[in-house]
Amino acid sequence: MVSRLRYRAAAARGAVTARRWATISQAMTETRTPRAEAARAALLDAILPEAAFEGWNAKTLTAAARAAGLSEGEVELYCPGGVLDLIGAWSRACDAEAETAIKAAPANRIRDRIANAVMIRLATMDGHEEAAERARARLLLPDAADRSPGMVWATADMIWRAIGDTSTDGNFYSKRMILSGVYLSTLTVWLNESDPEKPKTRAFLDRRIENVMAFEKAKGRWRKFQSGLPDLVGMAAKLRHGPGRRA
Repeated sequence: MVSRLRYRAAAARGAVTARRWATISQAMTETRTPRAEAARAALLDAILPEAAFEGWNAKTLTAAARAAGLSEGEVELYCPGGVLDLIGAWSRACDAEAETAIKAAPANRIRDRIANAVMIRLATMDGHEEAAERARARLLLPDAADRSPGMVWATADMIWRAIGDTSTDGNFYSKRMILSGVYLSTLTVWLNESDPEKPKTRAFLDRRIENVMAFEKAKGRWRKFQSGLPDLVGMAAKLRHGPGRRA
């Protein structure tokens, strides 16, 4: 019981930290107005082809701004965090696109709905695999440490909400932490698969979800077994201190 409480507490702390990183970084770096969002969208359209070859850096941002017809001052205003702001905007745009498609997908078994949702989210980056690979590499640099966790958490949260998850207890956090790991590992396979149908990616994803489901079943069986065991700690306490006062 204590170990489960500690696990849930740790999961909650990790999830809250990830969400706090996302909220703080966005609040500090980005202006959220229709004009700002339109400017970032124009920059994204211009930078994605460049980033696939040159990476996400100041040079490609300058080229994208020129192509989008934005001045240096406008870029600094709408993307004070530079290309990291654009990567974040791309992630949010992909989440929004995927959410609509996931909600429209037919209902099925929970594992199938999760797998389909992950594949839908990955498909929002179709045609931009190289840019996505370069974005992932950019997010591994030290100055992006406060960005990546929040983006992945937001994606996992979007998927769970889109398939109808309403949990509010410790499962809320553990579900999103587990799915974050599944999504990241599947993303690696997706980026390295040249087949546009991504059969290896789907097979890998199905295996990961099956492993998670098997682990959850094993936890359930252990809890059931554990509940039938005698209270060894209580028995030991009685042996040491006696049965206590009698009424």
